[in-house]
Amino acid sequence: MRSLFHLNKYFLRYKWRLLLGLVFITCSNLFAIMPAKIIRMAFDIVADTVTRLRLVDGFEYRETYLEFMTTSILAFGVIVFLLALTTGFFTFLNRQTIIVMSRLIEFDLKNDIFSHYQSLDTSFYKRNSTGDLMNRISEDVSRVRMYVGPAIMYTTNMIVVFILVVSTMLSVNVKLTLYVLLPLPFLSVSIYYVSHIINLKSERVQRKLSSISTFVHEAISGIRVYKAYNLGAFRDEMFEKETEEYKQINLDLVRVNALFMPLMFLLIGLSTILTIYVGGNLAIAGEITPGNIAEFVIYVNMLTWPVAVVGWVTSMVQRAAASQKRINEFLDIQPEITSPIQEPSIITGDIEFDQVSFTYPDSGTNALKNISFTVKHGESLAITGRTGSGKTTIAQLILRLYDVSSGNILINGHSIKDTNLSDLRTNIGYVNQDVFLFSDSIANNISFGINSENVRQKDIEQAAIQADIYDSIIQLPEGFNTEIGERGVTLSGGQKQRISMARALITHPEILILDDSLSAVDTETEDTILKHLNTFMKGRTTIIISHRISSIKNCDKIIVLDKGEIVETGSHKDIIKNEGLYKMLYEQQLLEEAESQSI
Repeated sequence: MRSLFHLNKYFLRYKWRLLLGLVFITCSNLFAIMPAKIIRMAFDIVADTVTRLRLVDGFEYRETYLEFMTTSILAFGVIVFLLALTTGFFTFLNRQTIIVMSRLIEFDLKNDIFSHYQSLDTSFYKRNSTGDLMNRISEDVSRVRMYVGPAIMYTTNMIVVFILVVSTMLSVNVKLTLYVLLPLPFLSVSIYYVSHIINLKSERVQRKLSSISTFVHEAISGIRVYKAYNLGAFRDEMFEKETEEYKQINLDLVRVNALFMPLMFLLIGLSTILTIYVGGNLAIAGEITPGNIAEFVIYVNMLTWPVAVVGWVTSMVQRAAASQKRINEFLDIQPEITSPIQEPSIITGDIEFDQVSFTYPDSGTNALKNISFTVKHGESLAITGRTGSGKTTIAQLILRLYDVSSGNILINGHSIKDTNLSDLRTNIGYVNQDVFLFSDSIANNISFGINSENVRQKDIEQAAIQADIYDSIIQLPEGFNTEIGERGVTLSGGQKQRISMARALITHPEILILDDSLSAVDTETEDTILKHLNTFMKGRTTIIISHRISSIKNCDKIIVLDKGEIVETGSHKDIIKNEGLYKMLYEQQLLEEAESQSI
């Protein structure tokens, strides 16, 4: 239950709805308890009238007694009907307050979790599966909502009913009340022991559900790989095995829950039997009236649902506690990379790496070793080298997706750790080598990086022209409004890369980083894009990371990396004179181009 303390701030936020709901629950039960008193009076009047009718049998005013009894019963029936309407009205109001409050808390909790997800570091997403993250913000939050809504409403209702009914019963006859309540302590002890079992099994259910969500997410995302390797039947068997385990865990939980209802109805039935037996003896002794027996039977039935719901509420609360515990595991994780200042930072594009070394925290891979270089505002820098030499790591460090292990990165002469993180990333246009497009229109994908709904079509088209994708887009049936499917499944690799590039260009960033973003286009398209970029790059700092020498040879400065270290630096004309790695890569690519042309 301690994990549910996190929800207290939401209860404070909606305290007036909660308090009103409690008031309405109390009012509805005050009116609900009154019919029992009316029925007691009706029974006593009927019993008294029947006795009097026997005494006056044969007298003329016998009809007067009958008329009085009929009128009284009719009046009592009308009163009971009106009380039922009033009870229903307040029940409606308490649902409009507490259940609506639960939906509002669900809304806030989901938004808080999503916002927290956005603030967490890249390493967090490498350690956790997408399916598990999705399950915690959907299934787990839904289970928590059942606690802040129905569970609280029914628990409060149970407490209010119990206080009102028991106090009324005690005021009528203490001995009969004690007999009626005798089975309830056994029920409480049973709930105490069973609730712990429910909690453990609920946690197992949620963990297994996260595993299934991850499995399904990967299956859908990688459907083309599945089909290519003809693994459909094999993965079906694996999924059936996963769901079979989930079914068995759920059945274990259902079996435990199944103990509650029979047990509770048995104990409530015992209370009814005791009411009639003990109450009958007391009525014969003249300590209570027959109407009191009817009244107590109604009270026992009024206690039936609140007490019966204890098992359901206990299960609900235990599931919510298990889910909130899982949610708190992520909410308690604090991002390692945060903005050090709230004041805006001016980003003009001067970048300096000063003896930077970096080791990936999860894998322990030493990616960079004592890297030092400078890029002035308006200059272009190219980074090349073998696969795994640390090229992409440099881009990630400039974006501050990671912090350096040693050394320092300076932006405009200030440490990157002292720069407003939001301003830093807003002023960087980053085209990742792993292109990600959203299941939306092409126009919305291009304008994604602009934090405004009023994006001019002219700007979208200009960015598409600069990325050399405009002609391909307008040939589509719906042009820029074409829906491209999940992750851009309907587009070729080159088209996806160019749309991703247009997304970066439309923001007019001070720093443009192209991370192997032309690998999927042919050399002719590459030349066209680079020509467009030459105009765009003027006055902006540009970093081009590429294996292709043709993509980087016109940059102001080139850095060649090998095993995380800078082995060569300078312009294309300067480095090509050396008998080093750069010249070897260049000659190798020229040979590959010659062979492809001969074919």
